[in-house]
Amino acid sequence: MIFEVWAPKATAVEVDVLGGRRAMSPGEGGWWTAEVEGAGHGTRYAFVVDGDGPYPDPRTRRQPEGIFGQSAVYEHARFTWSDHDWKGRDLRGAVIYELHIGTFTPEGTFASAIEKLPHLVELCVDFVEVMPVAPVPGGRNWGYDGVDLYAVNETYGGPDGLKSFVDACHRAGIGVILDVVYNHLGPSGNFLRPFGPYFSGFDGSYWGEAVNLDGPESDEVRRYFIGNALQWLRDYHIDGLRLDAVHALHDKRAKHLLAELSEEVDALACSVGRPLSLIAESDLNDPRMVRSLDAGGLGMTAQWDDDVHHALHCAVSGESHGYYQDFAQLSALAKVLTQGVVHDGTHSSFRARAHGSSFAGVPGHRLVACLQNHDQIGNRPAGDRLPIPALKLGAGLLLTSPFTPMLFMGEEWGARTPFLFFSDHVEPELRDSEGVRREREFDGFGYVWEAPNPSDEESFLSSKLDWGEVKEEAHWSLLCWYRDLIALRKALPELSDPRLDRVRVELDRLGKWLLVWRGKLAVAVNFSQESVTLPLSPGTVLLASDEPVTADGEGLRLPAQSMAICRPPSR
Repeated sequence: MIFEVWAPKATAVEVDVLGGRRAMSPGEGGWWTAEVEGAGHGTRYAFVVDGDGPYPDPRTRRQPEGIFGQSAVYEHARFTWSDHDWKGRDLRGAVIYELHIGTFTPEGTFASAIEKLPHLVELCVDFVEVMPVAPVPGGRNWGYDGVDLYAVNETYGGPDGLKSFVDACHRAGIGVILDVVYNHLGPSGNFLRPFGPYFSGFDGSYWGEAVNLDGPESDEVRRYFIGNALQWLRDYHIDGLRLDAVHALHDKRAKHLLAELSEEVDALACSVGRPLSLIAESDLNDPRMVRSLDAGGLGMTAQWDDDVHHALHCAVSGESHGYYQDFAQLSALAKVLTQGVVHDGTHSSFRARAHGSSFAGVPGHRLVACLQNHDQIGNRPAGDRLPIPALKLGAGLLLTSPFTPMLFMGEEWGARTPFLFFSDHVEPELRDSEGVRREREFDGFGYVWEAPNPSDEESFLSSKLDWGEVKEEAHWSLLCWYRDLIALRKALPELSDPRLDRVRVELDRLGKWLLVWRGKLAVAVNFSQESVTLPLSPGTVLLASDEPVTADGEGLRLPAQSMAICRPPSR
């Protein structure tokens, strides 16, 4: 077989394979090649650059012994797929379920996650969004310290394990979105630097050095990341990618990396004959992110919408510290439900400046919204989740909203287990300072930072879901509520209608209740600690509620902290 590697500045490159080192030949564009007889699937190898190394292949498909071991040849064609009837799934009208493979089940593997797919089928979600699976230091990590970006964490089951998981999801009618990180690489086991100018030389974000997207020799660096994205979608049958923190991608070229990636993915979608989605995590509140390329946008299918989360969180929790301070009033919730964002050029108190731009004309399905996600739970010192009463109200608003809803694993039954930040760095200095770095990252967020040590194994183990909770009455009742809401959303077109200009909101001047009109349907929510009567006409038909409610000549009477979805008589 032929080994190849990009090393444009090297004067000599060798491949260490089959018990010896073999010189590689230089070619065009800084690529080196060597043909080695007898090498094939499973063969271990590494590269030596100007006498340094051996290092793993920058495009290694498999790292059997982890990030510090040799690479292994992996042939994609050897896997047998059974998802031949899978035609893909469009993001429009979908419900997403985010999960972390290592804590989704006690075993923390792709194989054990497959066993839980019947639960997701009954919940009626359309996609699972899997947190990053690239190899990481040690045995536990959120995934954002990944290196060897073309490979799959062996702890989870390696490349065949991921393919088996995707295959099983497709057989169950569920699409798969993979979380990928292109704005930085992890601080441990990152061996790209000896091969070429993969990095720009300055800190691109809090998490590490910026990748070289627009400097000298950056053409091939961009291909490294674009090729990685295409690999997941083509070779692993993944249906979409969630792109981590794209605001930390430093690219001053006329054509931004995201626009180039969008073009490539559109072309691949035509080739494979199924829809492929790109979802950007961006805190810019910039509608150009989701506008089409021909309209001057970056062509993303959708983007995460933190403003919706913040407004929902404040409404159901009462918190108003840190970045929540501009979302504390119900008027903020009313604005996001009708305009997509709160900060559309308005002043952000947390940033101490104007922020964002108007999303007028952007359909709601291009905004992925949530009540909880890995960040919004895991970035709290104790990794604590919302309690069941708050989840009932928040889920009711989220799953009847014009946005693309996303749930976080365990949310649907009100999991009591936290989702803490955890890692397992090999180097003592990284392991010992992880907690300090974490505290520094959230300086000014309004927290009294008393968090468990991220390096302690218990931080990881305590974050694993306890599936036994589902059998308890309160948790089972909440799960039924989530199932009913998703079923109702799929049955009633008004609830998935993405047109923000058709959403109307009525507010109680005292901030006790909210009435959201979705076509001819009304979503009524009582946030207060006492019962309230909402001004709805006699003859209102109740479709769903989390608590017993009554409708009479005076209106719809909601108990404390409850909600209902109803159809009032035509007005």
